[in-house]
Amino acid sequence: MKAMLEKLFNLRIWPLIKKELRQIRRNHKLVAMMIFPPTLNLVLLGFAMNPEVTNLRLGVVDESRSIESRELVSAFTESHSFKVAATYQSTEALGHALTAGELDAGIVVPSDFAKQRVSGQTADIQFLVDSVNSNTATIAGGYATRIVGSLNQKINLAKRTSGGAPFVPSRTARVVARISLLYNPGLQNSWFIVTGMIGMLLVMLGVAVASSAMVKEKEIGTIEQLLMTPADGAEIITAKMAPIFLLLSIDIGLSVAVGHLVFGVPVRGSLLLLYGSGMLCVLSGIGIGTIIATFTRSQQQAQLLGFFVTPPLSMLSGATTPIEAMPQWMQPMTLLNPVRHFASLSRGVMLKGVGIEVVYPNLLALMAFTAILMGVSVWRFRKQLN
Repeated sequence: MKAMLEKLFNLRIWPLIKKELRQIRRNHKLVAMMIFPPTLNLVLLGFAMNPEVTNLRLGVVDESRSIESRELVSAFTESHSFKVAATYQSTEALGHALTAGELDAGIVVPSDFAKQRVSGQTADIQFLVDSVNSNTATIAGGYATRIVGSLNQKINLAKRTSGGAPFVPSRTARVVARISLLYNPGLQNSWFIVTGMIGMLLVMLGVAVASSAMVKEKEIGTIEQLLMTPADGAEIITAKMAPIFLLLSIDIGLSVAVGHLVFGVPVRGSLLLLYGSGMLCVLSGIGIGTIIATFTRSQQQAQLLGFFVTPPLSMLSGATTPIEAMPQWMQPMTLLNPVRHFASLSRGVMLKGVGIEVVYPNLLALMAFTAILMGVSVWRFRKQLN
């Protein structure tokens, strides 16, 4: 056993790994890039990339001027989705304000609104939305529908409590849905964003750090000195990748800790499974970065080439937007993205608490991507060394 350990620690690769660690330690910018940007990006994106829309500027034209109309306007403001920016005397003035961009939405209450409410008839209102931002307009329309529906239930309940017969438009049987929110009962959007962003940041860091470190050897001319050592090409490549892999693996725990402490993202499943799949994600990023380094001669060229790789990986990952929202023809392309598989795996492990028996297809896909990307990168780098 002692002889085996001595043989292991006397391998030629260890001096090369120590050399890489010393070089990384002297490169303070690289160390800072591996720690601060992922933490900052995770926090900022968790807060900034929020699909919820609040405090939309609402204009009001109240032709009814009744208790019932004021109750309707109060229902819109109490939801905190809208705030009354101004009241107008006519729909024309409201339309001009919407055109000028002074409002996000407007509501017109007709003069017979209270009369129709009291008599139990269907009371119509007009809701106008500035649809220049189609996403905001869709969300605002959904908010308005839910607010009016909630108000109707409140009115119906008040009539029953007071002893009056509620107005029933038809006597057909009703279907009432009871919704149960699983895995994310608070509907925290940051949980979806953070669990997807972890894989994206790991791959992007792997690409950036690996390509920068590999190309730097070419720029300062130390790659020729390494070739003069007794180490062969495989040892040189392993020695260059191992320190980067170990340091980036720390970012896995850092990202999970930030998600848990800042956003309260739970880890209901196996932390070991999550960490192992994160390491595969890091290796995929290092493989992509090494491949980029073999096609470039300077760090500027590597950065420019990286711009053609990382944005598609980000947009086709489902990390920040649901894959179901993409066009049908584009969705199969996401299967060729390691970030997509890690996002599915991390959400399953962290939010649902599932085990390997459920996420094994994503884990196998990550293993396949890692094997292919690392194999191609080693082949390209050894070919360049020769």
